[in-house]
Amino acid sequence: MNIVDLRSDTVTKPTEAMREAMARAEVGDDVFGEDPTVRALEERVADLFGHQAALFTPTGSMANVLAVRTLAGPGREVLCESSAHIARAELGAHAAYTGITMRTWTDPRGQIDLPAIQGLFAPDMGPFFVPTAAISVENTHNFAGGAVLPLSDLQELREYADAQGAKVHLDGARIWNAHVATGVPLADYGRIADVLAVCLSKGLGAPVGSLLAGAQDAIDESRIWRKRMGGGMRQAGILAAAGLHALDHHLERLADDHTHARLLAEACGVDPATVDTNIVVWEHPAAARIVDRAAAEGVRVALVGPTTVRLVTHLDLDKADAERAATVLARLAGDGDRQ
Repeated sequence: MNIVDLRSDTVTKPTEAMREAMARAEVGDDVFGEDPTVRALEERVADLFGHQAALFTPTGSMANVLAVRTLAGPGREVLCESSAHIARAELGAHAAYTGITMRTWTDPRGQIDLPAIQGLFAPDMGPFFVPTAAISVENTHNFAGGAVLPLSDLQELREYADAQGAKVHLDGARIWNAHVATGVPLADYGRIADVLAVCLSKGLGAPVGSLLAGAQDAIDESRIWRKRMGGGMRQAGILAAAGLHALDHHLERLADDHTHARLLAEACGVDPATVDTNIVVWEHPAAARIVDRAAAEGVRVALVGPTTVRLVTHLDLDKADAERAATVLARLAGDGDRQ
């Protein structure tokens, strides 16, 4: 049975062309800063987002932890949306490694709520209150169904943060999807953040890797912390080559993933107009049963809440796969609440 896997866009396999690029990669010891392919990837990503430097990391969570710690240290706080990945899905790493706390606002679409942020923001008020050091935003927002944050809202947040003397972190794991969906240049997204993290192993289809980008001193410090956290890699150019290949060949095709996601949304009874990019969040009272029944028919979807199913389109899903999955899910949408 041909399996259509919609659990995440991390399930992709490297293409043959990507494997060839990895096999040909020129390598060196990256802990010594001597891997030319890693350096090329870091320089390219920094340039794309208009920052001074970037650092290659093995995971997106590590990139986020390193990025946030450049902005907020022990006894300081970061404000973020309540379902943000840094708060919900990084196993408390920010508190464990950096000693920060978080307070949150809530928006069903993961959007910036500037009045709420203004109400939460804590200046230095003496020894009884935790001061706010940074504000973190996620674009696209994973648990809000791949929602895009409008550039105008991000720019307003940047202006507010500047006025308060606070920093801005951008979790841009799927910023590539936001760029393709809106046409907003990557450098415009880069300008709103003091430091940002981007992922290569989701929509772009690389097997491993993320990067953080920011000022040179922040990246230099993060390089030390990457080693301290066990993330120093040696001949990592083999992995970086996959990222360079993905940037060359897999960026614009993200539009196909967005089209497939809207097709799946319609099949599930979700308004396609609410699907900004490649993630569909489907609420159904029989969600768990739907997940099991879909799997039995060769369609894998993820249960992310008691009544919530998540579907994510990606590089390894073509139109025929999307149509087959849509047929299965449309039928289950009608009878999923039956025994």
